[in-house]
Amino acid sequence: MFLAVREMKHSKLRYLLIGFIMTLITCLVFIISGLASGLSSDNGSSIQNMNADYLVLESDVDTRLDRSVLSEEILDEIQDLNVDAVPLGQQMTSVTRDGMDQKMDVTFFATDADGFLVPSVVKGKGLDAGHPGHVLVDEKLKREEGLKIGDVLKDEISGEKLKVAGFTEGQTFSHTPVIYITNEKWEKIQQGFSKKGKAVVNAIAIQGGEDTVDKVESSLENVEVVSKEEALESIPSYQAEQTSLNMMIAFLFVIAAFVLAVFFYVITLQKTQQFGVLKALGAKTGYLAGNLIGQVILLSVISIGMGVGCTFGIQNLFPEGIPFTISNQMLVQYSLLLLAVAVLGSLLSLFRVVKVDAIEAIGRVE
Repeated sequence: MFLAVREMKHSKLRYLLIGFIMTLITCLVFIISGLASGLSSDNGSSIQNMNADYLVLESDVDTRLDRSVLSEEILDEIQDLNVDAVPLGQQMTSVTRDGMDQKMDVTFFATDADGFLVPSVVKGKGLDAGHPGHVLVDEKLKREEGLKIGDVLKDEISGEKLKVAGFTEGQTFSHTPVIYITNEKWEKIQQGFSKKGKAVVNAIAIQGGEDTVDKVESSLENVEVVSKEEALESIPSYQAEQTSLNMMIAFLFVIAAFVLAVFFYVITLQKTQQFGVLKALGAKTGYLAGNLIGQVILLSVISIGMGVGCTFGIQNLFPEGIPFTISNQMLVQYSLLLLAVAVLGSLLSLFRVVKVDAIEAIGRVE
């Protein structure tokens, strides 16, 4: 490392430029990754954070929650199997605040008021079977629309009125905030829509393992049991968003590898004579190779650290409505991956160092 550090001190501008480019690439990787994670959460955090293991859907609906229609009879049959199960109704709609004309796009999630699907409350109260008109609202409506506890909302489709009893967090579906309502209010909102005289739901959430899944699928017909991940990926636009952003991230890693490989290879070519002289003086190839790899690692660690800091700085400049989420796990994983890409990119230069012949290099020295 002594030789590597001395060289970086001697050629400050050269290595500052390389570090600056790597910092920009790192920052871009983390920003796009944060946007991908934020969009994923904004598209289906209600599914991701759902306190259930599997969802029972109608078969032949491509695991789409909005296309599935199940009767309460199926819920009764599942519960008769001694399986923890609660109904889940889902409907995307628009609501207006009482006395105002501005529409707000939301998604209704209907379930048992005392069931395990009801999320934790961060402010106010949760669902109450004794007050079927009271609802639990995601904080996104509070943050963006100024909604308060006690406000009355009106469903544009059914005309039903809902009173905000409390707020929850991390509950969005297809980029819209979720409003949790009771089954009693759900039946009124459906405006009499039924199946064989019974109220209908879109899915049945269950808790359990693989044995529970086998039990349900073997006992019931015309249903399929899907994981939360499968239901999440079936949300419209989810796959398209994530695939596009993940491809951009992958290309950034490839670009980073090529850029660093070219930079260090050109620098190594310029130092061929110096490497030859050092070998003639007794420097081992392993020593020179170690200094090259050490130089790459040192420069990469500093650049990645600056890129992380730059990412958090830019995050603070984002408008509040932009979905951006970046976790510590993502920071560590992508930082290590960028470091590995940098080291791999330097292998071309390492090959050149190994091939340097001391006699030929000295012969070229004027």
